Amino acid sequence: MIDFKTTKNYCVDLFERKRLKTIGVQIGMLELGGNHPIRVQSMTTTDTLDIEGSVNQSIRMIKEGCELVRLTAPSKKEAEALVQIKEKLSKLGFTVPLVADIHFTPNAAEIAAKIVEKVRVNPGNYADKKKFEEIDFTDASYAEELKRIEEKFIPLIELCKKHNTAMRIGTNHGSLSDRILSRYGDTPEGMVESAFEFIRVCEKNEFYNLVISMKASNSLVMVQAYRLLCAKMIENKRVYPLHLGVTEAGDGEDGRIKSAVGIGALLEDGIGDTIRVSLTEDPEKEIPVAQKLIQKFSNYKPFEAISSSEELPYSPFDYQRRKSIAVETVGGKNVPVVVADLSKITNIKPAHFFGFGYAYSIPLDKWNIMDQAADFVYIGDQEINIELPGTLGVICSFKNWKQNYANKKGFYPLINIEEVHTIDPAVKSFVRINKEQETNLDVIKNYPNSILLIEGTLNESNHLNRNFHINFAKKNINNPVVLKLSTELSEEEQFQLFTSSELGISFIDGFGDGLWITGNVSSQLINSTSFGILQATRTRISKTEYISCPSCGRTLFDLQETTAKIRKETSHLKGIKIGIMGCIVNGPGEMADADYGYVGTGIGKIHLYKEKTVVKKNVPEEEAVKELINLIKENGDWIEPKI
Repeated sequence: MIDFKTTKNYCVDLFERKRLKTIGVQIGMLELGGNHPIRVQSMTTTDTLDIEGSVNQSIRMIKEGCELVRLTAPSKKEAEALVQIKEKLSKLGFTVPLVADIHFTPNAAEIAAKIVEKVRVNPGNYADKKKFEEIDFTDASYAEELKRIEEKFIPLIELCKKHNTAMRIGTNHGSLSDRILSRYGDTPEGMVESAFEFIRVCEKNEFYNLVISMKASNSLVMVQAYRLLCAKMIENKRVYPLHLGVTEAGDGEDGRIKSAVGIGALLEDGIGDTIRVSLTEDPEKEIPVAQKLIQKFSNYKPFEAISSSEELPYSPFDYQRRKSIAVETVGGKNVPVVVADLSKITNIKPAHFFGFGYAYSIPLDKWNIMDQAADFVYIGDQEINIELPGTLGVICSFKNWKQNYANKKGFYPLINIEEVHTIDPAVKSFVRINKEQETNLDVIKNYPNSILLIEGTLNESNHLNRNFHINFAKKNINNPVVLKLSTELSEEEQFQLFTSSELGISFIDGFGDGLWITGNVSSQLINSTSFGILQATRTRISKTEYISCPSCGRTLFDLQETTAKIRKETSHLKGIKIGIMGCIVNGPGEMADADYGYVGTGIGKIHLYKEKTVVKKNVPEEEAVKELINLIKENGDWIEPKI
């Protein structure tokens, strides 16, 4: 078993994005890992027994740029159907490798290994049936369990070796075995050990044509698990290619931000050989999103750390927020704040505040504040001639503050670090710093009422923030920190993906008491992206979270339609997590991270869960959304939506 206390290095360089060198793996005609490009893949949503439907959907995916096509094989019948699917695609000139997705059924995997170029097995349920039982294993009984797994797994390994079939050992946070849960709990450590139980058997039998994944719907758990995995593989001196993905990410904006935060945090550190963006949308729509995310990492200039250290003041394998003093609502135990920017707007009016969560009613002479309302607004040299809601802080230029707002509550100057000596230490202010001022940090110790604003640009902020994280710890600087990212991006999806990737990693690492993003997009998009990043990193919850799987051939209802129905009825339930699972494979496990679950168990039949416990069985699909709402009400979590 792994001694996780010895893990340390998980990437090549903490301050320069250097790709982690992995073993090259052959998957049909496709080469993965090594020095090869990051590959993009997705999974069909059709029933694999629907040969024509599966072929047609595969073609649509391939035409969008999908480099590996995965199909579900829940039983021998679906595994056998892969022969026809592969033959039809080949006759039409498509040679993209096919991957068989296996759960629970070793015999299906053994059939598929003779047909397709790659099989994916889930170590949590390949040789185990999940019962959510806590078992007190002795070392001897645990060893017996591992021996049983080995006996079930070796036949597949031998077939893969014989047919040159690659294998993905795909750990899923939502389907860890009872054995792993009993010893490690529902943790990143458990995910890594789950994979290594199978990796060791492969290596013992001299089979190395492996790809590994550590998927979770919680982006923090997912990132921590991959980092632990990398650290252990580096320590073992055999680093397998990595398939990245945030499973059950959801749809629309939420799914894109959550995926970019998790996948991007790893790509930022040079980790990852193939990715899938798991959206509750048609699979061909996943491909352009994945391709766009990868584009961020194609033109990279290394960040030059002024003073770097291999010793981190935090653990990259579990979350600890940096300790800071509180200045007003920033830092300390306060949730991270969001800053909006109106500095380029002349003649500021109430309508300008709508984009970041404030609406003004003229008849009532009253501000309405949304759940996703920015906490501060920057006006620069502009003047404010309207009465603002008392919850909104105003940041202005130092000159503007001195001339107009020095004696007005709720207004704060933004000053350069070189000017900080000109203000009274009692003044609550924002102090601008960037990599050029790193050597001047000691002066900050005399200004405990200053909020530090770290200014970075795209492809620089991640390493810049990490550098300051280390140096603040060295110098015992405990001022709160707001991370500012400036970008000229104007295409909306690219803006969301790139900024989420760039900033998400800092919040995952516990650094940041707020964020401030600028770009050539609407203030509404900037605001929703800002709150989306904080939601995806679990640092500030401002809306309902949907843990929604991307659908596959196992799905027992229309996931997109059902997710839309549930979202329509429950989107006002701030802080509630609802899992929407198409089948039983990952359903119960993911319910452990959700407050409520909606899981398909048969055609037209739904099980409803409270966390990981099923409380209503075989509910007719047409009644299931209503019954889900009743379940939420019964547990005291329902509030009526505002009209």
